[in-house]
Parts: sequence; structure tokens; C-alpha cells
Amino acid sequence: MEESGTELAAEAPRGWDRAVVTLPVLGFLSLIGGQLPSYTTRANVYTICLGGAMLWLGVSGRARRPLPPPLGRGTSWWLVPIGIFGVFEGSTFLLGSTPDFPTFSRLADPLLKDELIRSAGYFAWLTSFWALVRR
Repeated sequence: MEESGTELAAEAPRGWDRAVVTLPVLGFLSLIGGQLPSYTTRANVYTICLGGAMLWLGVSGRARRPLPPPLGRGTSWWLVPIGIFGVFEGSTFLLGSTPDFPTFSRLADPLLKDELIRSAGYFAWLTSFWALVRR
């Protein structure tokens, strides 16, 4: 038998880093966050603590996985509407949200009054942030 000079090895995911574990944990955290009223000190502190913990995990490299292949050239076109959204949201936030020029956050307030929808939005935020942390 001939031996090949290259060996491929894949690192098995940690027990806590599997979807069976992380998705229920993120779901539980989003249910807690969805119960907090919008624009309150408790909600802001909770969001900053969760975001800070995920930021720390991402910077420390404890939850990092190997990078996927680079994105194609067409992906940059998706960044154009995201950039326009960011500029618009940032400028309306800095100039002050008025009824004539509200931020998207203010426009979403009627939807976010329902705790279940607010929890679903929180879950979407947490899972997307977790995906970024693992990169």
C-alpha cells in the first residue's frame, strides 16, 4: 500500500457548539429578551450584555470554526443595499428620529409591541450574531 503525503483531518465540533445545544439556548435567551419592554434600561443592559458576551467569544476565538470558501464577486452587489440602509439609519438616528424622517427602528415599533414577534426578532438577531462569532 502506498501512503499519501497529505492527510485531511476535520476537527469535530465541541459538544456545546452543536445546533442541538446552541439553538435552544439562543431561543431561551430570545424569549427572555422579548419579554423586556422596548427602550428600557433593562432591555438595553440585557442586549449589551449578550452582545458583549458574543463579542468576547468571537474575539477570543473560543467559538471559531474554519472559514468557508470566499464569497463570489456577485456578493458585493448585496452590500450596496445594506450600505444604503446603514447610511440612512445612521443619519436619521444622528439627526433625531422625527415623524417626518423616522428611523427603521421607530417604524418597526408597532410590530415589536407583540412579545412573540419581539422574541422572534431577538432570535434572528442572536442567531445571525452567533453565525458571525463562529467565523
